This record gives sequence, structure tokens and C-alpha cells, in this order.
Amino acid sequence: MTTAPQRFEVLLVPEHIQGEDAGPAARHAVRSAVVGATGQTGASGYPRYEGEGMAADIDPATGAVEALLVDGAELDYGLRAVTSPVE
Repeated sequence: MTTAPQRFEVLLVPEHIQGEDAGPAARHAVRSAVVGATGQTGASGYPRYEGEGMAADIDPATGAVEALLVDGAELDYGLRAVTSPVE
């Protein structure tokens, strides 16, 4: 039985940076935050994670960010979110 990660690190990186892995993307991140599970479901239908000014709906199976607010606003154009589970 697998359990969903309770925390993720969310990295905001410029879209032109290639790759989906958080490791290489961390060098280029303009902002990062560790978000924790709230126990709620977001508008996208995925679990909601919040922390350090970010609120994200994240698919725990893939780590894909399905919705994201940064300081209460939508993500700026030209940026994308990459995640990594935090133990």
C-alpha cells in the first residue's frame, strides 16, 4: 500500500529551462516553497498543499501541479512549477 506524500517542494523555474526533474531545475529556480497536505481537495479535484505563500493542487501519484497560487495570484507567464517529494 502506497501513501501520498504529505509534503512537496515546489520550484518555480523559467519555462525555457528544460527537464522535468527538480534536481537540475533547482539551480534555476526563482522561488521555492515546501508545501504540506491540508487534507482538502482543491478546485482541480486533486489534493491541496499549502505553505510559504503557495497553494497548490498536486497529483500525488505523478507530482504534477494541476493548479497553483503564489501569494494569492496565478503563476506569472514564463514560469512553470516543478515538484519533488519531501520526506
